[in-house]
Amino acid sequence: MTIRTSALIALVGSAVLITGWELYWRSQGRVPTIEGNKHLYAAERHKVNDLSEDDFVIVGSSRVLFNIQLDEFEKLTGKKPIQLAIEGSSPLPTFRDIVNNTNYKGTVIVGVTPGLFFSTTFPKAGPIENPQSKVDHYLSRTIAQGISHDLSMPLQKNFAFVAEYDQVLDENVDLKSLLNNVELDNRIGKPRYPPFFMFGKLRQDRNMRMLDAVAKDTSQANIIINAWKFVLGGNNQPPDKNGTTAYFAEDAAKFKARGGTIIFVRCPSSHMFKGGEANFFPRERFYDSLVNVVKAPAYHYNDYEELRSIDCCPEWSHLSGENADVFTRELVKLLQKDKLAPTIKNQ
Repeated sequence: MTIRTSALIALVGSAVLITGWELYWRSQGRVPTIEGNKHLYAAERHKVNDLSEDDFVIVGSSRVLFNIQLDEFEKLTGKKPIQLAIEGSSPLPTFRDIVNNTNYKGTVIVGVTPGLFFSTTFPKAGPIENPQSKVDHYLSRTIAQGISHDLSMPLQKNFAFVAEYDQVLDENVDLKSLLNNVELDNRIGKPRYPPFFMFGKLRQDRNMRMLDAVAKDTSQANIIINAWKFVLGGNNQPPDKNGTTAYFAEDAAKFKARGGTIIFVRCPSSHMFKGGEANFFPRERFYDSLVNVVKAPAYHYNDYEELRSIDCCPEWSHLSGENADVFTRELVKLLQKDKLAPTIKNQ
């Protein structure tokens, strides 16, 4: 057999196997998805280096990731924010990176989800370790890694089986996730984490939008709610209000000293999340205290009828895509009223 024949057989065999694998996952309801991994984060983080003082950057956790829609923000202001919020994370490492490793002096919108913002400063804790790992990757990434990510984008956009995940979720199709999701006997009686899937659609610019299936189908939303119940019912460590406030305030002082602007945003929550946050993170002791220490403009959804009246939330913690559009528009109008965001002429 000639080398040419061997190569042809290998090529045809590979094409058949790849096509079969793709068709299998399509038959299981999987669709091509851009993954919010460290490489995508790094691509957006890199843009901060070239921003002007008129631009916007968003940091925080999943609420500002879902609830601030970049296109709506741009329509009203002419400025498209850089989205650096990370699910399940504290904004502290991301903001510190911007302060210490860039000259940016524009506006940073900081999403405050009390259970995450005030959780801890311990480096190995999930809310800190997750964003710090993405920051570290950006600061140490090679040219080859950047090129590899760019080349992967057309594949991620067109093939359901292509996976570059940081998180192990139930719908992931990479080998690590498939092995992790194999059901084994629970010999030690440790509670199993309920099924969980990514319930938002991410774009290349890291704009996140809730899936319509979750927004409109209570059975889909309940899958996410069951996961939240598991998390909220766990033995969580007490919050470190003083430590987290001092950590952020130190960086905020540096950022403001060079001309930067900080805007706090408290997004809505409902049901068990809203009650738990009111009980364990009283506004006066946590959010209001942070605002008073940092002395920055702040927009708590409960203070504004335009934000308070928005229907919230299909799975208790995030807005549907349509309501996120409304939230973004109303928030921008408040910022414009307070001269914190530009207004497009003849709007």
